[in-house]
Amino acid sequence: MGVTDPAGPVMDRDEVDRALARLGAEHEAIETSLLALQDHAGRRLLEGAELTGITKERWTAAEASITLLWAYFDAYTDALRSAREIRSRRRWSSREDLVELTELLRGESVTVAGSTTAAANAPTLLSAPGKLSRQFSLAALVDLMNELYASSLDMVVAADAVWSALPARIDLLAAELQRTRTLAHSVGVRPGEHPSGDDLERITRTLTTLREQVISDPLAYWIPAQGSSAPGGGRPDTTVYDREARALEEVRREIDAVLTVRQDAEQRLVKLRDVLSRADRTLAEARNARGEVLAKIAATEVPVVSGPPTALQEQLATAAEYRRHAQWHRLSPLLESLEQKAEDELLRARESLTAVTAPLAVRAELRGRLDAYKAKVARLGYAEDPFLIERYDAARRMLWSAPCDLRVAEQAVLRYQQAAAEVLGAPRVPGQGGPHDRRGETSS
Repeated sequence: MGVTDPAGPVMDRDEVDRALARLGAEHEAIETSLLALQDHAGRRLLEGAELTGITKERWTAAEASITLLWAYFDAYTDALRSAREIRSRRRWSSREDLVELTELLRGESVTVAGSTTAAANAPTLLSAPGKLSRQFSLAALVDLMNELYASSLDMVVAADAVWSALPARIDLLAAELQRTRTLAHSVGVRPGEHPSGDDLERITRTLTTLREQVISDPLAYWIPAQGSSAPGGGRPDTTVYDREARALEEVRREIDAVLTVRQDAEQRLVKLRDVLSRADRTLAEARNARGEVLAKIAATEVPVVSGPPTALQEQLATAAEYRRHAQWHRLSPLLESLEQKAEDELLRARESLTAVTAPLAVRAELRGRLDAYKAKVARLGYAEDPFLIERYDAARRMLWSAPCDLRVAEQAVLRYQQAAAEVLGAPRVPGQGGPHDRRGETSS
């Protein structure tokens, strides 16, 4: 141990044996890893694929790294074999043997001759420009092999992960897309005729392009894990796939809506006809009522009643035509629009009828009020009061004559109410002035 050389102190027999045991274990582990890399499904796929883009660039470098790996491993194997042979010469190694073993096991005693192609494509830290061979110590050689192995395995695992995840999912989505396209075609949802048909065409083109790109350049769809140094740390980038899957789901919902239209189209058309028919009848009633109001009520503004909208009837006929020709994709939005318009039309007709018949309702209310007071007066024994009879007859003539002036008739009813209140001793009707002597009054 006192003698030294560039490799350091000379190792003793125990140190040599321990070093050989460690190096042997490392050799076995490295060999196992290299064989596993050689048999890795991702590596085999990369070898047989027509690669493009970043994957092609990285695989070219990885192939060179793998070539170097085997060259380093062979050199490592030869050096380890030589060391074992030297150690096996004698049970008790001589000093010359120990010096030789120390140089072999610790010094830069391993020469690696690489091909020009491998040296040119390997990482710069592993190949010096202009050199076809390098000297390494066994420890340095192990470190270089670990580094080369990690970078190569990272590339292989990433590509294999993308290939394992995306193409199969794309194929499943493409199969679902084909089923949806068939269903869409059956209900008339076609490109150029319906937005969903155009969406299906776009999704088809996108998925076809995506699959081609994933197969030829899988690393373009790989997201490395931040801060991870483990080979294959990361995940496939499914952004495009997820977007198209969502788009297809939206189209499927649209197709389902069209299918629902196909199933209940006749029922909805019947309901639409009924609603529009009720609106027409209501408008007809409003027109008749307007004529009655104009004949029976004087000095009253009566709104004009419009006729039924022919546009809705035309759209309803168009909807029926769509149904006969199974154009469900066109029928669906038309039915939704018609249903809302029909309800609006029925509401408008009812509002027109209410507005037109308002004067008749006022007259009916005045008649009811007049008869109610007459019944009350009769119940209390004043039915024969001549003044009340006179006031009642005046109001009744106005309310039951045509045309009826509602303003004058209302004043007549109020005068009868006031007279009845005075006879019954009730408080005066608000807005009719103070007490006065009714003697000498004449009917108006």
